[in-house]
Amino acid sequence: MKKSILLAFLLTFLIDLSTSAQMNPKIKLQDALKLIQDNYVDPVNDEQVVDAAIKAMLSNLDPHSSYVSREEIDAMNEQMAGSFAGIGISFAMVSDSTFITAINPDGPAAKSGLKVGDRITTVDDSPIFGRDLKNQQVMRLLRGEKGKSVKLGIARRAQPVPLEFNITREQIAELSIAASYMLNKNIGYISLSVFSQSTRREIDAELKRLKGLGMTKLILDLQSNGGGLVEAAIGVADEFLPTDKVVFYSVTNSGIRDYYSTGGFGQFMSGDLVVLIDESTASSSEILTGALQDWDRAVVLGRRSFGKGLMQKGLELSDGSLIRLTAARYYTPSGRSIQKPYAKGKSDYFEDFSRRMASGELTGGGHVNFPDSLKYTTLNAKRTVYGGGGIMPDKFIPIDTALYSGWLNKLMNSGRVTQAAFNFVQQNREMLTSKYSNFQGFNESFIIGDKIIDKMMTSAIKQGLKLPPLDNKVARKTIAVELKAEIADMLFLGKSYAIRVRNEASASVKTALEILSNESAYNQFLSAKPEKRHQL
Repeated sequence: MKKSILLAFLLTFLIDLSTSAQMNPKIKLQDALKLIQDNYVDPVNDEQVVDAAIKAMLSNLDPHSSYVSREEIDAMNEQMAGSFAGIGISFAMVSDSTFITAINPDGPAAKSGLKVGDRITTVDDSPIFGRDLKNQQVMRLLRGEKGKSVKLGIARRAQPVPLEFNITREQIAELSIAASYMLNKNIGYISLSVFSQSTRREIDAELKRLKGLGMTKLILDLQSNGGGLVEAAIGVADEFLPTDKVVFYSVTNSGIRDYYSTGGFGQFMSGDLVVLIDESTASSSEILTGALQDWDRAVVLGRRSFGKGLMQKGLELSDGSLIRLTAARYYTPSGRSIQKPYAKGKSDYFEDFSRRMASGELTGGGHVNFPDSLKYTTLNAKRTVYGGGGIMPDKFIPIDTALYSGWLNKLMNSGRVTQAAFNFVQQNREMLTSKYSNFQGFNESFIIGDKIIDKMMTSAIKQGLKLPPLDNKVARKTIAVELKAEIADMLFLGKSYAIRVRNEASASVKTALEILSNESAYNQFLSAKPEKRHQL
């Protein structure tokens, strides 16, 4: 009898437990919030708790689904729109002071008379010197509503009296093209840093301009381009591919396929094309690269790309915040998914660079093995290409281990290179401007002296930064390139001069030039014969 009563009790308990376990998840969340509100020892900020819960939910889905707060949306929209309201300057924090390092020649700062080298002492009568402000904080002070003025206090070299400028903010284009110029008489170069609303318009204009300068061949640099708007990637693909060529297709959780194709309105659908990629080339950049590779339209150089083949949809919540939810997978025209695995979690997913470096893939290239199931063929030449874990280049370019070293990263982040370049330009501006009237002359003739490198390295080492020995030739050569790049950007009005200096030392750019200068080599890469297409 006692056993029967006990058994009945246990069954009732298990049924109650099962019923509780099957409660509506929405009610469970509401109950949890109510319990926290009623019982937590300190006052609770409901919005912060809910935001944390949403972030935790999304973190269990995939590495790219995310929550965007109301405060973050404006900055995200600004970047994607490709413009903001500001005064048109670049600045650097040097010894707790804010110095103007570059001025947009068409912006309000230039029209008001600001000069490179000016030190900003106050913004709207509030001092900014000695406050240990970060770059982002100073940027927020300078940016604002279009048409509203900002008052700057300026200390200028050799000017004993402080200056004051009232500058009206204007819409400033935050261009997605980082650099665009002719490498020689017929080979052009365009570097895309992001895919935004203005990207198609920008690249269309630059292709026209470069063609007018004699361009018949192009290097399109997508290194470190983390993506952006998918629509912009389709627009750029349209510049290079004929009408009705599939750029990619997407597949939703219900199996619905959407195909995205070109319209045939491009500026450069026939000239030789090389695309540069690396391990940070991701998302929309991979969509573009995959399309150009699958249609045998371009030779792809570099290292295996990041491997993001998931598409996010922005879903707005009632308070104005946003959930960026992965809503589809995308596939290249040949049917490749290039999404790398993420079953081991977000932390493991974003440590992929370290694994690639440790395995020797980034330095040797021959450490990636794909199963036959990931083999695909291009749509014209029937070359073998691979899916899974990024876009594999047609020719591997090893990583510059000095540029990606821990010591250089710490040195650059410390601001010492910028400070050394700034001090050099400030002390020698008259000599530099009289000797080098244009960038070409500077780039061809200017050499970084040993003294400036010695001084900077010695100072950094004394302050505890671990650098290679002073006589390390590789380190000195790398630092010299970075110093020259910074000096060029501070010396000449405009943009892209630092990139142009760095390109002089870039193995990827040099190799691309070699291939484009050799028509036979270029054609071999786009041939179906694997034994030939990797040879120069």
